[in-house]
Amino acid sequence: QVQLVESGGGLVQAGGSLRLSCTASASIISINTMAWYRQAPGSQRESVASITSGGSTNYRGTVKGRFTISRDNAKNTVYLQTNSLKPEDTAVYYCNAAITYWSRGVSRTDDYWGQGTQVTVSS
Repeated sequence: QVQLVESGGGLVQAGGSLRLSCTASASIISINTMAWYRQAPGSQRESVASITSGGSTNYRGTVKGRFTISRDNAKNTVYLQTNSLKPEDTAVYYCNAAITYWSRGVSRTDDYWGQGTQVTVSS
């Protein structure tokens, strides 16, 4: 069974940094686009950044220049380096990936979400 396991969240002061990681487990053929989303209390989940299998990236306007998404295909891992954090960045951050895997001898592609990791930025 495919799983996305996240780590790296925590409590940090404004201006600080955190590095989030998300690793896919199980028998994976390939991982297509990987992305980070976030959801603050009382708000809808919103996209933060994404990266294609070829390395093309896209960022939410409010995090451009402060966050960097990257991936290590050999490790089936996507990272989100968050710098110059602001209190408004406080949210649960979720990893998302479109994964192709083997299931009973047949390849399948499904969309997966991680369990979420809390990022809290104090002022």
